[in-house]
This record gives sequence, C-alpha cells and structure tokens, in this order.
Amino acid sequence: MQIPTRRRFLRSTGTVIALPALESSGFKAYAATKPMAPPKRVVFLGFGWGVTNETWYPDAKQTGPGWQISEGLKPLARHQAEITVVQGCSNKFSNEAHWGSTFWLTGANRYAEPGQSFHNSISADQVAAAHLGRETRFASIQLNSPDVQNSGHGPGLSMSWDLRGKPMAGLDNPVAAFHRLFSDETMPLRERQALLAQQRSVLDAVLEDAKRVQRGLTKTDVDKLEEYFQSIRDIEVRLGKDEQWLSIPKSKPPIPEPKPGLAGREEIKVMYDLIIAALQTDTTRVLTYRQPVGTLLQSLSLKVAPHDMSHYSAGDRMAASQKRDVVQSELLSGLIDKLKAVREADGSRLFDHVALAYGSNIRSIHFLDNCPTLLTGGGANLKLGQHLVLPKDTPLANVWLTMLHGIGVAAERHGDSTGLVKELQA
Repeated sequence: MQIPTRRRFLRSTGTVIALPALESSGFKAYAATKPMAPPKRVVFLGFGWGVTNETWYPDAKQTGPGWQISEGLKPLARHQAEITVVQGCSNKFSNEAHWGSTFWLTGANRYAEPGQSFHNSISADQVAAAHLGRETRFASIQLNSPDVQNSGHGPGLSMSWDLRGKPMAGLDNPVAAFHRLFSDETMPLRERQALLAQQRSVLDAVLEDAKRVQRGLTKTDVDKLEEYFQSIRDIEVRLGKDEQWLSIPKSKPPIPEPKPGLAGREEIKVMYDLIIAALQTDTTRVLTYRQPVGTLLQSLSLKVAPHDMSHYSAGDRMAASQKRDVVQSELLSGLIDKLKAVREADGSRLFDHVALAYGSNIRSIHFLDNCPTLLTGGGANLKLGQHLVLPKDTPLANVWLTMLHGIGVAAERHGDSTGLVKELQA
C-alpha cells in the first residue's frame, strides 16, 4: 500500500493532526526506510528598466564555464560556479520599451486577439504552480512593491498571469506578505466554514443564471461567456483549496514580522527573506517578485530618476545605472547564500531544489532584445556555471520551457517558444 505524504496524511485523517505519527499507521516505518525527497520549487525575480549594457553582460566572446564575471555581476563571483548567464534571448512580440515584466514570463503577442489592443497568456510561474502547487497551502505567491509606477514594469497586478491571461494580484509589501504566509485566521473555524459554504451557494446561483442565457448567443458572446465560466471555475478551485486547508494551522514563521514602511534596498532584502521562509516551511513552492527600482535608487541616495537612469549615456545617469546593477547583484548573492545555508530534512541544501530565474524584459534604454537573464539553483537540473550566448532573438520562452521540463512539466510549448535550449540541459 502506498503511504501518503505527511501533508496528505494530515488532511485525510484530521483527528491525527494533534497526535504524533503512530507506528501502527505505518508512517514511522515508511519515513525511516524511505525518506521523502525534497520537492522542487521555482522562483522568478523580475525588475524594470533593464541593466547597464556595457558593464552587466559578460564578454560575448567568453562563453562556456571559463567566462570572466562582469563588473555588474561581480558580487556574485563566489557563486559563479552555480550561476548561468544567458544572452541572445527576447520576446519577439514585445513592443513596449517601458514594460519590464508584463510579457517577461508569458512571451505573448498583445495583439493576438482580433479587435483588442492588449492580450496576454499564462505566465511560466503559473504553469509551474499547476504542477507544484497541489500539495501546498498556496499554489503560488506573488510578491510586489508599492513602487511599481517608477520601476518600469508595465501593466499587470504582479508578474503573474493566469490561464486566461488575466493579471493576478500580488502582495505589495513585506508586512502583508508575512501575514498572508504565516498569520492564522482570527475568525473561528465554524464561522469560516459557514462563510465558505455561503460563497459556494452564491457561486452556484450565479452559474445557474449564466447557463440560462447560453442559447441564441453570437460567437463573440459565447466566447465572453466561456471566459466568464472559466473565471467561475477558477473561483471554485480557490474555494476548494481554502476548504482543504481550513483546519490546518499555518506554519510558524522562521523569521520575525517585518517592520512597516520598508522601501528600496531594505524591502528587497526582507522580501528575499520571506521567499526563503515560504520555501523552507513548504507554504508554497512557486513565487514571483516584481521588484522596485525607483525606491531602490532613493535608498542608495541616487537622485537620478529611474527612467532617466535607463536612458544613460555617461555621467551621473550611467553611474546610477551601474550602482543599481551592483546592489541588485549584492542582494541576489545574499539570497543565494541563504538558499545554500538552509538544510532540507534529508540534509541537502534548499538551493539544490530551487530553480531561480532573475532578469527583465528590457535590456537597456528602449532595447527589448538580449533580455538580461541569470539562472541558478539545482531545482530544474540546468547546466550551471556557464556563460551561454544563444543565436540572436532566441525566444526567451525557450528558457522558460526548458526550466519547466526540468521540474517535470512536459509542456510542448510556452508563449512564443520554438523548442528547448539543449545547452541548458544538464
């Protein structure tokens, strides 16, 4: 008989939640003879306004494992053997120079729907969440910053887009993220059960009304109604998830509650700590973070406006851009340090089970080719420690498709992908 995982065990035998694992259940014997392999996780970290083209990218002539790290990436030197920088990728349909993350994870054509000036498709993190999010309280977590306006990200509520290409809301500050991840509900269980039942009742009534108007509609109206039905199905999935975890307390936070009002450098640092905490407690296995740029510059006492900085040529603007690159690399290097320091139940590093992508849809100024792309972590079984220069205009979605295959999602394609990046596969 197959023994369930601990999470399933707790859900399927609710009265055992407060008890130790009993030998008679077979759980103890199973755990002793066949420990569970740590799960795979995926993290996407995105920023706007691109990078300093002249000093962020490694020399294109130095490829493979023997590459020399660039000035903008120098704080990552201690991790060089476990990071891969990819050049040559872009989203071929991108045409907005100030949209750093809107299509970064989707590779969508904004004009794909006739008569619409904006269309998006599912983001890579949500493809991963459908596969990795079944066993966790949250299928995915979207992290944001209040400074989206000045950070060159473009439309969206986070970096994530659902199956219908609709924006998914994000948590806008570390305090909100902390409470979402770790604070238990104050409403009594019975009241929460009643509220969920009421929500289901309303949903059933709405669905019944919608079905009554199905006949005699034009194709356009049928399409709109199908989108409406899909939104109802999405709500049903979320309600089912809430019911599944209703009586299971949230994990105790491994870090203290963040101070309110954090911005810029401190915000990013604490958000990275929350990412570690969320993965460490298996609260979720998929996270995105749409990072600030404007407040980052302010926290570094740089008085150049973020948009002006991205249009550098020399002088203060270029200096600000280069400083931004170095500090972002320092923060990323600190995150990798912590991923390596945290140990799984089997003694392996958390780092070995996380696939992490870092970058932007913008290269610099108004250039949308050669998107800055850095990969690390062992979760997707990628070939790390190399500088990879792919043919010009290779779809960035090829990288995401390769990552998805590495975590066990055998998707045929993603966005505008044309195939896997064989050079990335270990």
